[in-house]
Amino acid sequence: MRVISGTARSLILKTPKGTSTRPTTDKIKETLFNIISNELYNATFLDLFAGSGGIGIEALSRGAKEAYFCDIDREAIRCIRENLEHTKLIDKATILKGSFEANLEKIKTHGKKFDIVFIDPPYQKGFEDKCLDILINSTLIDEHTLVIIEEEFKTDTTHLSKDWYIDKVKEYKSNKHIFMHKRG
Repeated sequence: MRVISGTARSLILKTPKGTSTRPTTDKIKETLFNIISNELYNATFLDLFAGSGGIGIEALSRGAKEAYFCDIDREAIRCIRENLEHTKLIDKATILKGSFEANLEKIKTHGKKFDIVFIDPPYQKGFEDKCLDILINSTLIDEHTLVIIEEEFKTDTTHLSKDWYIDKVKEYKSNKHIFMHKRG
């Protein structure tokens, strides 16, 4: 796994030991960032279920002004910190260890509003719906915030259209990205 583009281009990233994370492949990451490239400059980015931090680091490398990295796993947090130090992007990052609920509560106290939120939870656990419920009723996002969910390919997302405007769904072989905004 590597940084695809920007100030940290071509630097190799570590991944957490074990099977608790599934890093996004370089090809899928490149496609994702080609889609959101116009949204990144000077953006405040939230990487929930960050794993190795590869998505948030790519955002910082491509011009985001700051990124929050959240994960519950101690090994993932260690890996994120090492990758941020290796890419020299640590000064633009905030790393939070804990459940996504606790981390979102902590971030609320910081008074942040995000331009882009990336959610890549373990598949088939219902975490994405819980995250969206917290986000939609918070001051962390508004109708201009781009929210992206990485989901297993077969996951039904038709229920999202009630509260969210789905801009695009990009499907891959085994997963998909859903790009959406809160209904205003």
